[in-house]
Amino acid sequence: MGELVDRPPAQPPRPTVLRGRHVLLRPLRPTEDAEALYADSHPPAAPDGLWTYLFTGPYGDVAALQGDLEEMARSEDRLFFTLARLQDERPAGIASYLRITPDHAVIEIGNILFGVSLQRTTAATEAIYLMAAHAFDELGYRRLEWKCNALNAPSRRAADRLGFRFEGVFRHHMIVKGRNRDTAWYAITDEEWPAVKAGLQAWLAEANFDAQGRQRVSLAALMAPRQRG
Repeated sequence: MGELVDRPPAQPPRPTVLRGRHVLLRPLRPTEDAEALYADSHPPAAPDGLWTYLFTGPYGDVAALQGDLEEMARSEDRLFFTLARLQDERPAGIASYLRITPDHAVIEIGNILFGVSLQRTTAATEAIYLMAAHAFDELGYRRLEWKCNALNAPSRRAADRLGFRFEGVFRHHMIVKGRNRDTAWYAITDEEWPAVKAGLQAWLAEANFDAQGRQRVSLAALMAPRQRG
C-alpha cells in the first residue's frame, strides 16, 4: 500500500525575491520587463528557434509579449518570475512554478525562457538552483518535477545536468502549436535533494571558477558520484 507519510502539506509559493551571486529572481513586472525580454529573446539578438518548444511565442512586437506577461502575472495556478543577471538587473528570462499541489507536496519548474544573455551562463544554473532550494528547503515540497518535449534535447540535457532523474515519456501527451508533443518526465525527490544540492553548491562556489569565470570542475563531474550514491 506504500509507506505512511506523516507530514504537513507544503506551503504554496508566494511572490518573492530570490537572490544569488549571479542572478535575481523577482515577480513579473510586465510593463517594465517586456522591452528587455523581447530584445533578448527575438531576432536580431536571438535565433528564430528560441521559442520552438515553448507554449507561446515568438511575438510580433513588444506589445504582444507584454500582453502575455500580464496574463502570466494574473495566473492563479502558476507563479512566474523574471530572471535578471545581477550585474545589471536587466530582465533576461522567465521561469515559473506550476502544477503546484501542496497537499501532495509536488511542484514543477517550467515555462523556462533563457534569453541569449542568460544561455549557458552560471546565472542560468543558479536560477534553477534557487527555485529548487526554495521549493525543498523553505516551502517543504517532497517532489520537484521538470517536464519537456521529448524532442527537446537541450532541455533534456539540462535536466540531467541539474540532477533531475528521468522517469519516462508520456506519449501523445499534448498538442502544442498544432503539433504532437510526447513529454519527457524528470524529477528530484526530497530524499535525493541533499546530494543534488551539494553538487550544485559545489559547482556554484566561487572557488570553482578562475579569474576569467571559467569552471574548474564541471557540474556533471561533481554530480556523478552523488547520483551514483
